[in-house]
Amino acid sequence: MSWDDEKVAKLKELWGKGNTASQIAEIIGGISRNAVIGKAHRLNLSAKIKTRTTSNNNFKPIGDELKIRSRKGKRNKFKSLIIEKDFEPENPKQLEELDDNSCKWPIGHPNEKSFYFCGRTSLKDFSYCKLHLLYAYQPKGKKEENNDKEEVHKYINKKVQAS
Repeated sequence: MSWDDEKVAKLKELWGKGNTASQIAEIIGGISRNAVIGKAHRLNLSAKIKTRTTSNNNFKPIGDELKIRSRKGKRNKFKSLIIEKDFEPENPKQLEELDDNSCKWPIGHPNEKSFYFCGRTSLKDFSYCKLHLLYAYQPKGKKEENNDKEEVHKYINKKVQAS
């Protein structure tokens, strides 16, 4: 497939309208999404577009009430982890020893001989144990949530020093 002037013009037009690479590839035809991305990059089009909007928006708007409820639910789940203070001991594992139930939090630098993974039992549907999930969790920035975040960091540092 070669990019002729007509296809390049169509690409620029559709890219400027905010279409996704997949949509552009489908409209032009005979090219892949990756080809569109590559050509747009070579034409320096990606820097010109700040926001993207999709023409096929299958998402239904969520009411403010549902957003607040889900936010509170996440916060409460996170706080329940903080309340629980008994963490199982670290079980150092090498990469080859990891399984689906192992905490995959790296300890040290991969180029060092002393490098290993935490190895504690990970939480269901997560890659990390309770302690490292506290490190990995990054709440969105609101002033009231930032206060919680500072408490979490103090708690984590205290736990790390104790172990």
